[in-house]
Amino acid sequence: MATKVLNYIPKESFIHGLSGTTKLIIFLTFSVLCGLSFDTRVLLFLLLLSFVGFSLSNIRLSEIRLMSTFLIIFLVMNFILLFLFNPEYGPELYGSRTVLFHLFGRYDVTMEQLFYQFNVSLKYVIGFPIAILFISTTNPSEFASSLSQIGVPYRISYSVSLALRYIPDIQQDYHEIAQSQEARGVALGKDVKFFERLKNSAKILLPLVLTSLNRIDDISNSMQLRSFGKYKKRTWYTKKKMTAADYSVIAFCVVLFVVGMIITNQGGNNLFNPFVR
Repeated sequence: MATKVLNYIPKESFIHGLSGTTKLIIFLTFSVLCGLSFDTRVLLFLLLLSFVGFSLSNIRLSEIRLMSTFLIIFLVMNFILLFLFNPEYGPELYGSRTVLFHLFGRYDVTMEQLFYQFNVSLKYVIGFPIAILFISTTNPSEFASSLSQIGVPYRISYSVSLALRYIPDIQQDYHEIAQSQEARGVALGKDVKFFERLKNSAKILLPLVLTSLNRIDDISNSMQLRSFGKYKKRTWYTKKKMTAADYSVIAFCVVLFVVGMIITNQGGNNLFNPFVR
């Protein structure tokens, strides 16, 4: 069975038991606070909370191994490129320059640049488990009904549900097409050279696009035949009521956001500067 990424993983856990609306609020709170804050103390606390939430979801690392590998590769490449393109941004940002050692040319490794790039990496590491939690613990249909509960038009809610449902379908189509191509002699295995495998993988794209377009056409025709959008309201087969746990988590998110923004802006900007003497 091919490994799937970015799909709903049904389990029994505290996170799975929360409504889709609550999980959306968690996701937005972390995303906005992480994006607005460059305070290392706030980011480290968000990182701790994200790992706590991940542990409460009962999702195993083996189930997201592929995405974790992508994250590590991205972090390494981002760290290197940030330094290569602007090695002096950290000293400019923090207003000081502490050289650890010289590499070559204009490239000096400074504490300020390393601290800046550490904060940037923190933002990505925080966002990864939260995004995985949101997608892996949220049933698309239940999430659509939750959005409708808070006043989002059901046409938009249903579109979001279809988008989330479509991710595993695309993966399944990709693996089926890849197996068909391998049966025709197109080498895609691990024993094939990387660039040859990359070139052969491109041959999957056209059939995948055509399959996706056919699926979209079938879905749109089915919705039209069922008079989708005719009425202003609709009922939902999968609907989860808000519980005390949901209200408690939402209240915690509100407090977290307010306190985080206060700490972030207490110095007049969103920057925590440990180099100020």
